[in-house]
Amino acid sequence: MNINQIKYVLAVAGSSSMREAAAKLFVSQPALSVSIRELEEELGILIFERNSKGISLTDEGREFVEYAKKAVGQYEILEDRYLSKNKNRERFSVSTQHYNFAVKAFAETIRRCKPEQYLFAIHETKTKDVLEDVRTLRSEVGVVSFSEGSEALMKKLFREYQLTFVPLMQRDTYIYVWENHPLAAALEVSLEDLREYPCITFDQSDDSDYYLTEEAMADREFERMIRSDDRATTMELIADLGGYSIGTGMLSGDDAILKGLVAVKLKEDDPLVIGYITRQGSPLSAYGSVYVEELLKYKAL
Repeated sequence: MNINQIKYVLAVAGSSSMREAAAKLFVSQPALSVSIRELEEELGILIFERNSKGISLTDEGREFVEYAKKAVGQYEILEDRYLSKNKNRERFSVSTQHYNFAVKAFAETIRRCKPEQYLFAIHETKTKDVLEDVRTLRSEVGVVSFSEGSEALMKKLFREYQLTFVPLMQRDTYIYVWENHPLAAALEVSLEDLREYPCITFDQSDDSDYYLTEEAMADREFERMIRSDDRATTMELIADLGGYSIGTGMLSGDDAILKGLVAVKLKEDDPLVIGYITRQGSPLSAYGSVYVEELLKYKAL
């Protein structure tokens, strides 16, 4: 087994066909198929189920992909750190759920530290990926949240992943609607008031991971629901369809993406505790320390 074979598996898992994956990898389809079959024979498992309709992951394949993502992520960190032509650049990475204050803290960290040569990264991503990124040290700091319903499970994951969670704030539940929405001027709305409008939620990709959502009301079934994994797309859908999303009510007037949105208090409250995570036993870099200082400026608990 080699790193190329692992990357091949991830490419195929993320494609609709072997042909599409081969095109992405710039290899021939026969060569790709042979490489993956050789890996399956070496491991003694079937990663992909092949049939006339295409390919799909087996149960063993899904488990392999989870480990493969971690392995490739760590390899790319090593590759960038030690094989890159610019290996002397300063490096710092953060992973976060979709919170604007986490992005602002990241920007302020760069302004304060003023590095001359650097390769920094901020990953605005799914809850599970935030936890994994900090666990594997892809990122030094992560920003996550949980509601009452997900608190026990999240704290269990913090323990299993050897992560330290520091709470920053607790936020009540709001909805976001466009400024011309019929309910935009309301002081408070109920879920019954919202029944005829579509709810746009952030796609965590796996229904079994609903407890890892960054949104309140995660376990509630809405009659009209649209999943999106992009903030700009979500905003467009809210504007075009008269929909709404559920959040913390934190809107920044200087964020171009959020302009035009209005936050309205939701009667059915499901408060979120928001905070940051770091890996136990891993000291923060100078940039990590400054970033945490910036996050603590938002502390309200």
